[in-house]
Amino acid sequence: MNEPWTPASWRSKPGKHMPEDYPDAAAVARVERELRAMPPLVFAGEARRLKQLLGDVSEGRAFLLQGGDCAESFKEFGADNIRDTFRLILQMAVVLTFAGGKPVVKVGRMAGQFAKPRSSATETVGDVTLPSYRGDVINGMEFTPEARTPDPERMLKAYSQSAATLNLLRAFASGGYADLYNIHRWTLGFVADSPQGARYRELSEKISESLTFMAAIGVTPESQPDLHRVDFFTSHEALLLAAEEAMTRVDSTSGDWYDTSAHLLWIGERTRQLDGAHVEYFRGIKNPIGMKVGPTLEADELLRLIDVLNPKNEAGRLTLYGRFGSDKIDARLPGLLRATKAAGRNVVWAIDPMHGNTLTANNGYKTRPFDRILSEVKSFVEIAKAEGVHPGGVHLEMTGQNVTECLGGARALSEGDLADRYHTHCDPRLNGEQALELAFLVAEKLKEDRVEAPQRAAV
Repeated sequence: MNEPWTPASWRSKPGKHMPEDYPDAAAVARVERELRAMPPLVFAGEARRLKQLLGDVSEGRAFLLQGGDCAESFKEFGADNIRDTFRLILQMAVVLTFAGGKPVVKVGRMAGQFAKPRSSATETVGDVTLPSYRGDVINGMEFTPEARTPDPERMLKAYSQSAATLNLLRAFASGGYADLYNIHRWTLGFVADSPQGARYRELSEKISESLTFMAAIGVTPESQPDLHRVDFFTSHEALLLAAEEAMTRVDSTSGDWYDTSAHLLWIGERTRQLDGAHVEYFRGIKNPIGMKVGPTLEADELLRLIDVLNPKNEAGRLTLYGRFGSDKIDARLPGLLRATKAAGRNVVWAIDPMHGNTLTANNGYKTRPFDRILSEVKSFVEIAKAEGVHPGGVHLEMTGQNVTECLGGARALSEGDLADRYHTHCDPRLNGEQALELAFLVAEKLKEDRVEAPQRAAV
């Protein structure tokens, strides 16, 4: 990897899961030119701020909460959906902050999560075979030849929707909607309505007591403006490299290249080839970046990838998201944690408990059992602790909407419930109640670790 890097050098490498069949090459080139002329969606200084915060995560001084839609869509775009997912992330963060005793870095899978890799390039219904749906930035979900034909104009629509989403997120994050007291009141409503609410009441009451004490000594949103606002960052899988290249700009203050489409970008499990286009692109941008780590990855290959993607061993530069499945994590994760620790590689280890726990229900719906998701998160925390590695965070596919896509949870959603509100365009998501329930249950594990840590240090 000693060859000179440019935003376009990925084009000389083999690329996977990107469309090769745009019918009009001239239209693609025109759209790329238009994107290059568009204003940046995020700024290099914001990306550097996130990298600094992730450096704290790598040292165990903070915890990463990353979540949002599996794939954003043009059809379901709206202020209510953005608001509800933003609010859910903040609610989860308050619970995790209180239990873990450390700040939570909040990153949304929002404002750019439009492309998805697919296991097959085509889909067959009856005797008709068409290209697979690859996300709204590439083609449409409707099973027609017109919708499934890749259309470069969709890149411009994705940019516009991302800009509008970011505008709203920034307003929510700084305009008072993120008020700590409001967030906790919403969470109290969840506790009161949840079938498992009694289990969470003790923690929620302790948060209430802390806020009451703060108010009594004059620490209120009026006296401390920081209680009115939060740092909130965006992320997506950088799959469609033509669009990412067009949004890659030189930072005027540092002279470095940044992908200005999001604060954090990640490489998927299916596109992390050492000699591939995605690794080539990622090695040159200065954003904090991530990479999915699945059960087929061996320790020696992981170390080689880390050396390419984080050659200076910078804190906060690289986050690794384990995505093994609840039945494979015990066998696969310990060796990888051991290897990165022994080699002194400075990375954040987080867990994606969604992708390894997907199955097809008897009624044909793609789903994920809540108990398997929770099991993988708990195993991650326990294994990391046993290996002397900080369990850095969680990466979830979820929505603030009341969907019925994942089995189980406090309301014990069954296979028969899936059809009620199954709205996802791709993979099943935790609904708002399930995601907040998961936060409370993860909080219990973090609290155990916080209580046990001084005892371990004293031994």
